[in-house]
Parts: sequence; structure tokens; C-alpha cells
Amino acid sequence: MAVPTVQRRGSEQRSSVSKLTEWTRKWGAALARPLFAVLLAIIAGGVVIMITSPGSVGDRFNAVFAAYQALYVGSFGDPQSFSFTLVRVGPLILTGLSVAIAYRAGLFNIGAEGQLAIGAMTAGIIAFKASSLPGWLLIILMISGSMLTGAIWGGLVGLLKAWRGAHEVVTTIMLNWTAFYFTDYLIAGPFKAPEQANQTPSLPLKATFPTMANFYNQTFGAVLPKIANPLSYLVDMSFFIALLALVVYWFITRRTTFGYEIRVIGQNMKAARYAGIPIKRNMMLVMAIAGAFSGLAGAVHLMGQFPYQLIGTTFSIDPTGFDAIGVALLGRMTSLGVLFASLLFGGLRQGGTYMQLNANVPGDLVYILQALVLFSIASEFLPAIQRAWPVWLRFKRRPALVPGVVGASLVDLAQETGTNGATPHAIAPSEARDDATVADSALSLREED
Repeated sequence: MAVPTVQRRGSEQRSSVSKLTEWTRKWGAALARPLFAVLLAIIAGGVVIMITSPGSVGDRFNAVFAAYQALYVGSFGDPQSFSFTLVRVGPLILTGLSVAIAYRAGLFNIGAEGQLAIGAMTAGIIAFKASSLPGWLLIILMISGSMLTGAIWGGLVGLLKAWRGAHEVVTTIMLNWTAFYFTDYLIAGPFKAPEQANQTPSLPLKATFPTMANFYNQTFGAVLPKIANPLSYLVDMSFFIALLALVVYWFITRRTTFGYEIRVIGQNMKAARYAGIPIKRNMMLVMAIAGAFSGLAGAVHLMGQFPYQLIGTTFSIDPTGFDAIGVALLGRMTSLGVLFASLLFGGLRQGGTYMQLNANVPGDLVYILQALVLFSIASEFLPAIQRAWPVWLRFKRRPALVPGVVGASLVDLAQETGTNGATPHAIAPSEARDDATVADSALSLREED
């Protein structure tokens, strides 16, 4: 009986090693393209600094190092700078999830900024009209209302796409400007603050989120050392709402039937239709969820940051909704990817001003870096380089058995039909192509998981 025990232990060890190898391969494939894009952007940005800086070659190298050092210090160098960065990261996470979940279904949501504007305006109107309610109820209504109006604004795009085939890029851009002008009218008209040019009154204090530092001092600070100068740390408690949204997004896309269906639609719409997935309904639902994420981003930013008021013409120049496109693409539409990409983009935005003041490098370098990251991802430089590698450098792996399983099931079905008395029939070429399409989609989803 000792031999089977030894064999079982050996098989368990081989199984654990294979799982570790598979896990390493999975994370390596997931991180390779984003890291390569960021590295390429950093190198290209350094070349731009060297070309535009005066002095000798050594001075230009020093300018590159000084610029990137200032960029890091201004965004993550100390707790205060990090708190400023997190202020930008929270809305980026929520709008990034908005773009990501739509892209899962093969839809390109350019309207995150308009949905954010509608959500923020709705939260402000609820705060002004229902200021007599208790604070906890008022905050719940503001958050729920912003998500609802954002969902309606995004769902309208999904409805037009499913009903009339209108391209979502065109409709989202048009609805963006509709939202900008509509909110500007409300801010400068019915909800304008007295004796102010183009802004609303500040929200009631009970309709705002406290900063993390103040919350810590009022709760844990009773037994633990308090944070000195809490007003120097601007990140507020709404950042935890953004983290909770990441968990919700992960659950929807990875642990629900709806999440699987939208992934199949995004991978191959013909395969989804062949499998009986309701494509039109899911298009409307996914755009509504995307709008809800962006509407929530507008509400929490309004409720968490001073001066807690809406100012006209700011939504049309706010880059959050458009940076979210880069966040979703760099993050590969995953929850952890969106989190890290939001930290990168938020850090670039926050550190750009510090870099310009301390390293004498224009803050526009931040826009160059963001554009280079997106360009590298869109151009798929890394896959092209990998295809050009010699054969001995390529990482080989065994093909999955999904196509074989599908093919075997078709053969079994034909044989079973013949044994039941009916005449066996050959599989038509169109049926074979459909099954191959389903097999390819299933294989790609299995590799993604």
C-alpha cells in the first residue's frame, strides 16, 4: 500500500506545480502589455525631455531624472501628496469601471463625462430640494438619484443601439454635450447661488462626506495617536465607495450569468446569438450599469470635495470621463487593472504641476505620457514583437480541449440520432462553422478566466 501513497503524493505535487505555472502564466500575460506600454511611454517621454531641454547631453539626462523624480514626489512622495492623488483616483475608478463594463460587451462608452455631469447635477438638486431630511437619508437619496439618472442617460444609448443600431460612439458624444449644456443652464439659472455669477450654493454640511483624516481623528483617534493637521489630507470617505464599486464590478463580470453573457457578446456576437443570449436586452442593461457607475462618480466627487458646489462650464473641461478610457484599456477591463491604472493616471495628473514647478519641465508631458500609453496598447506593440521573436524564445503551452469537446459532442449526437431509428445526417458546413465559432469564443473566455 506504500506505492499508491507515494504515487498520490507525487501526483499532488505535480498538480500544485502545474497550478503555480498556470497562475504565473496567467498573471504574466495579464501584466505584460500594460507594463510594456507604461515602460515604452516613460522611455519615449524621456526622449522628448532630452530633445527639448537645453545644455549638454549630461544636462539633458539630468533633466530626465529630475522630471521623473519630481513627478513621483508630487504624486506619491509623501502622505499629503498621496492623499491629493487619491482625490483624483476615486472618480477615475468609477468612470473607468463605466467604460470597462461597456467594453466587455463590445461597446465603446465615450459618454462617461456626460453621465458624470448628470449624476452630479442630480445629487445637487436633491440636496437643495430635500435639505430638511436627516443626513443619512439625504446621502442615500443623493447617491441613489445620481446612479438612477446616470443609468437612464447611459441606458438611452443602449436603447438606441439595440433598437435602431445607432453607433454608441456618436450617441454618447452627442449626449455628452447635451448634458454639459443642460447642467450649465441649471447651474446658471434655477439653482444659481444669490449674488454669484455661475455657480450653485454649497451643499448642506450633512450632505457631504468627511475627510479620512477627520473621520480617523473622530473615531480611532480617541484611542490611537491623532493625525496632525487633518485639513492637509484632502481624500474623503467616498474613496471607499470607489473600492466597493471595484468589488461589485468583479462580482458582476466574474460571478453572474449576466457577466458571462456580456463577455460572450463582446467576444463574438454571432456565437452569443447562436447560444440564445438576449443581445439587445444585455446591451441596454450594460449601458445602464455603465451610466450608473459614472453618475455615482459625479455625486461622490461633489459630496466629498470643497467647495461642495456645482460650477458652470467645468464639466466640459473636466478630463475625468475621458481619462477613464485610458484607465479601462490600460487596466485590461479587470477590477485590479482599473485600480492600478487609476493610480497611475491620477498620479500623473497630480504630479504634473509639481514637476513643472520644481523640474522646469512643462506639465504637458503628462498628456504625452498618457497618449503614448494608449498608443502602445492600441497598436499592440508587444504582441507584434512577440510574433517576431525566434521560436526558441516563445513560451509554448498545450492547447485547451474545448474545440475537441465540442466536436466530440456533435459526433455523439449524430450517432445517438442514428441508433434511435432516425437516419444519421451529415453536419452542414454552416453548422460546423457556428460550432467552431462557439468553440473559439469558449476557448478565449476560458483563457481569460
